Amino acid sequence: MSGPTLRIDVHHITRVEGHGNIHVDIDNGEIRKIEWQVPESPRFFEAMVIGRHYTEVAPIVSRICGICSISHTFSSLRATEEALGVTISEECEELRRILLWAEILQSHALHIGYLAAPDFFKVSSVLPLVASHRDTVLLIIKLHRLANETADIIGGRTTHPIRTMVGGWTMVPKRKELEALKARFEEAVEDTKKLAAVVASCAPVLPDFTRETEYICLTEPGTYAHYLGMIKSSDVAGSIPLVDYRRVTNEYVVAQSTAKWAKFNRESYMVGALARFNNNHESLTPTARSLALQLGLEPNHDNPYFNTLAQVVECAHALETSATLAGRLIDRGLHGENAPVTIREGRGIGAVEAPRGILFHEYGYDDRGICRSANCIIPTNQNHANIQHDMEKLVPQFKDLGREGLRFALEMLVRAYDPCISCSAH
Repeated sequence: MSGPTLRIDVHHITRVEGHGNIHVDIDNGEIRKIEWQVPESPRFFEAMVIGRHYTEVAPIVSRICGICSISHTFSSLRATEEALGVTISEECEELRRILLWAEILQSHALHIGYLAAPDFFKVSSVLPLVASHRDTVLLIIKLHRLANETADIIGGRTTHPIRTMVGGWTMVPKRKELEALKARFEEAVEDTKKLAAVVASCAPVLPDFTRETEYICLTEPGTYAHYLGMIKSSDVAGSIPLVDYRRVTNEYVVAQSTAKWAKFNRESYMVGALARFNNNHESLTPTARSLALQLGLEPNHDNPYFNTLAQVVECAHALETSATLAGRLIDRGLHGENAPVTIREGRGIGAVEAPRGILFHEYGYDDRGICRSANCIIPTNQNHANIQHDMEKLVPQFKDLGREGLRFALEMLVRAYDPCISCSAH
């Protein structure tokens, strides 16, 4: 066999959260090694909450991530509320939905503008774009700032919310604050259209690559699920109850990763914006649907690089949905309705859609409200196997690009998943 001989040895891939490595060995055209590696030290958050009172659990596990702290908070609160039999009010749920959409906007803007955009323009970081594409960078900053300030107003601060608790809120926003946010959400929808136009102009840069896989996310009738719902797999008719989440995730250990991998019906599955789009696209808002068409994003899309484009679509959906939710709260008035909590022995499972995909928390409590068992399954944890199998198909297809061309395609692939690598080594 004759062909290229090259070695790719990327230690600590840049513009992702955490430490991931890419190793490829090709000898005279024969592929000897393709590995996506995670060498992060495991962090034992499940062990940290054992023996803690139920009121302490969510604030602790929110520290799993500085980007997805709201998602961890709400998945934790939902699990605890199920275990203790707490039913929150409609007002509480709608405020949580807005705050969770704010985190998705916050994270997507960060990824699209600061981490992925340099790949679109083939520069090393966002800094050169400040000069060459100033208006686009300012647009990203504006969207990111709106998301941050929404988190401040509703959650009490930008990360690790302090106003939400089991059963409700310690403080709710003032009417005038919600009115101002609603107006800003509506205005920012136009900003997502401008962002989509920029990203669409860069779409030819995305590698022509597809790999059919399974897509898993939450699903909820009549809405683009992100806070409530059951489990949806693109390979399974109907939906799967949360109680069966371990049957879906099937975590297992591999030698090249300190983070566990997951699989369900195939050798791997994908979670995140593209999975949500593929499974729930019919529930997108009108603007989000139109942007998907503009971006060339169609249902059942199998190019993982298009995950970033799906994030652009979700930004528009997040803003339109948040404006609607804020309008409802304004019309009804805010009352700070908190549900009563009665301590009991119980077990609960909570799942929300974090920016990077479906997130599971499960806790068991004794009759004093002390946590006796805990389990967290992180979105990136569920994506690792899919990244590996994408690489295994991509390398033979792209090996003739040469070392730098193949390395760029592999790094861009990992960044398209927007991985939170440290969080996955839980």
